[in-house]
Amino acid sequence: MYSLNLPPYEIKITEKDNKQVIFDILRRKYVALTPEEWVRQHFIHYLIEHKHYPAGLLANEMELKIGDKRLRCDTVLYDRTLKPQMIIEYKAPTVTLNQKVFDQVFSYNILLHVDYFIISNGVHHICCKIDKEQQKYVFLQDIPDYEQL
Repeated sequence: MYSLNLPPYEIKITEKDNKQVIFDILRRKYVALTPEEWVRQHFIHYLIEHKHYPAGLLANEMELKIGDKRLRCDTVLYDRTLKPQMIIEYKAPTVTLNQKVFDQVFSYNILLHVDYFIISNGVHHICCKIDKEQQKYVFLQDIPDYEQL
């Protein structure tokens, strides 16, 4: 797989139906090992182990409905009252983080109304805080620790 700009962790990979699968600690099951999933699992471990995000408040592959359209957020962080607080969108390391990716996150936020979002391809990470009063987003220098949210 790809080398990422994220700390290593104890990866659990096995084979199922002649395909590699990786263990997702949030869904508590093995899932297809794609480049995007490689990034997601590294990023989730980074948030939990290095940024102190509670695993119990993170959820992968959250389905959203806009009319007849169904969307899936890669990861959602909830606050302690279970209100969505952050959307995290992952791309493969070969994908450029561009306006199209931002637009995807904004479409999710129409329903979730979060305060933060992160997009990452495992090499580059962009974290923004949404200033609802000024109706703009502010780029942060670093991903905040959970206590700073």
